[in-house]
Amino acid sequence: MSTITKVTKAVFPVAGLGTRFLPATKSVAKELLPIVDKPLIQYAVEEAVAAGIDTMIFITGRSKNAIIDHFDKAYELETELENKNKTELLALLRSIVPPNVSFVFIRQPEPLGLGHAVACAKPVIGDEPFAVILADDLVEDATRGCMAQMVKLYDEQHCSILAVERVNPADTGSYGIVRTGESSGTHAPIELIVEKPKPEVAPSNLAVIGRYILTPAIFDKLATTERGAGGEIQLTDAIADLLKDQQVLAFEFEGTRYDCGSKLGFLIANVEHGLLHKELKDDFLVYLKNLMQKLS
Repeated sequence: MSTITKVTKAVFPVAGLGTRFLPATKSVAKELLPIVDKPLIQYAVEEAVAAGIDTMIFITGRSKNAIIDHFDKAYELETELENKNKTELLALLRSIVPPNVSFVFIRQPEPLGLGHAVACAKPVIGDEPFAVILADDLVEDATRGCMAQMVKLYDEQHCSILAVERVNPADTGSYGIVRTGESSGTHAPIELIVEKPKPEVAPSNLAVIGRYILTPAIFDKLATTERGAGGEIQLTDAIADLLKDQQVLAFEFEGTRYDCGSKLGFLIANVEHGLLHKELKDDFLVYLKNLMQKLS
């Protein structure tokens, strides 16, 4: 296990094609689709920053240059806003890249799955524990953020942690599913993890969502992991191998997860975040009430 105890690096696998959102994602990265006025990937980075993480590692694909641009400095736009004295917008724009936070971009040569994407980060991670955040899963927890909760638990337990939540048993085929041992409140040791099992053979309905803290030992496991479900190198399979050597915890986080990788989940996230938006919430609520009256 690493001698470094702090989680300071996060991996964002963003090389996926986003086919479920075609044609919108033909030329726009799915991670840049907005929830109200902020792209999914920015929510993910802000969650990492709130957890004390200062190095953001993006595993990108050949069509994802817009993500790099989003986190780059926009000199012309900043100058225009400054000249027009739009100070609030200028501050908002500059806040996209917080001070003392580094951004690293690594090209994934082939789309070989989540496990392969995580393995691509090894040269930057080195021998440190690290987070993995999937922007498709937006977690709303106004007080802390999901990753901050996980980092706190890591600081206590010093082992790999997977965020989990209970799903409809009929939906286990869409997730990695775990079976756990005796619970210690919000967390329990994982005894078994299976990638996308059919409901009739699923070990539980406790599903892994897109938040992980992993020890660097995962890289040795990924190096020998063969292609699994979908013909891809599955992170789940490498974690199953890691279980033989190390404790891995399942953590039931506080907050609401929105599956923004699905169209319905994306729409729900926009509606509910619209009702949280300080500038829009009152007018938006009036609109929704009027709409429901028309439809009833």
